[in-house]
Amino acid sequence: MKKITSVAELKNAIHILEEERTVKEQAMKEQFFLTYESFKPAKLLGSTLKEMIASPYFVENVIDTGIGLATGYLSRKIVVGASSNIIRRFLGYAMQAGVTNFVSKHPGTIKSVGQTIFNNIFRKKDVDSDKS
Repeated sequence: MKKITSVAELKNAIHILEEERTVKEQAMKEQFFLTYESFKPAKLLGSTLKEMIASPYFVENVIDTGIGLATGYLSRKIVVGASSNIIRRFLGYAMQAGVTNFVSKHPGTIKSVGQTIFNNIFRKKDVDSDKS
């Protein structure tokens, strides 16, 4: 900043600094408002959902997780059934957690095994129908 030597220069410098302060204050208020708006729960949830849906593997991950949860639930129902035995119920919940975790982490393996079984079942029917 240059050296101020007169009252007019001092008043001019004060005026310039006051204008800068007003501009910066307005920018800060606008930024505060934008930040305040972005932290509203609805906005946070909406932006999170948009990011999740924009992910290229979102649908595949949802399906894999759903299959994992369903197989875990079914395995627990098979083990526990209608039993009220606390040990059997505990083992059912442990098995459900294990099966869900395994199926969720290895969906490709499960899909290929299922597809192989499916193909073998229908191929045998086709071969049996050709012999008749």
